Amino acid sequence: MVQTEFGTSPDEGKDRNFVTALARGLDVLRCFRPDEVSLSNLDLSERTGLPKPTISRLTHTLCQLGYLVHEPGSGTYRLGVGVLQLGFGVLAGMDICDRAADVLRTLRNGPNSYITAALAELHRAEVIYVAVHRSREDVSLSMHVGARLPLFRSAIGRAILAGLSDEARKAAVDHGVQDGVGSEADLTQAAHAACDEFEAKGYCTGYGEWRADVNGLAVPVFSLDGARVFGLNVGGPAFHVSPDELERDYSGLLTEAAAFLSFKP
Repeated sequence: MVQTEFGTSPDEGKDRNFVTALARGLDVLRCFRPDEVSLSNLDLSERTGLPKPTISRLTHTLCQLGYLVHEPGSGTYRLGVGVLQLGFGVLAGMDICDRAADVLRTLRNGPNSYITAALAELHRAEVIYVAVHRSREDVSLSMHVGARLPLFRSAIGRAILAGLSDEARKAAVDHGVQDGVGSEADLTQAAHAACDEFEAKGYCTGYGEWRADVNGLAVPVFSLDGARVFGLNVGGPAFHVSPDELERDYSGLLTEAAAFLSFKP
């Protein structure tokens, strides 16, 4: 094994599948730290232990590929957008439930202790909770991962409808008709109303339509690859969580949370 500043790497002489040139290029990229904008070939040579001629070839190649940018005035290098693309790929591959955990916890821990926060995804004419952080009180909504809500009559369902493409929204209406949820005219009108509310307010509401004793607020969340639409909501028992409080105290928090989690191409 060979010890470097970046940890222990396999001994290239003992692993026939180990690509030394690739490893050295990655070592160069790992030299950059959050508090440093640019580094010289000398800096990179000292940190990697590689000869300056080798570093020069590596930095040239990394510049050609877009992973480094050369600063002619100073002769230094900074990270290029190619590195950002790699990071985006990592984020896109992460399960959104993992990324949303802290967001849901923050929403649940907001000003009202009766608030439950959740993330849901569309399935035909329903939405299914994929992540839930229940309220801090004993009196709480009986929501759990896997729970199903009506797409057209819940705040989180309406938020998903508002985030869908026209084609996907039409497919959801068709599923609703097939599943006996309602007529095509009624469901189309409900979908348009959800879009109109989101356009006007930046969120969708659900005040007693799904359950008379539940109030909720929701926004759409877009997966990092833009292929999936989720709903992010907060809600609670109507006798502890009023519509005015939700819109006053949580609409901004929801919007910020959705912006943090989303990427819409």
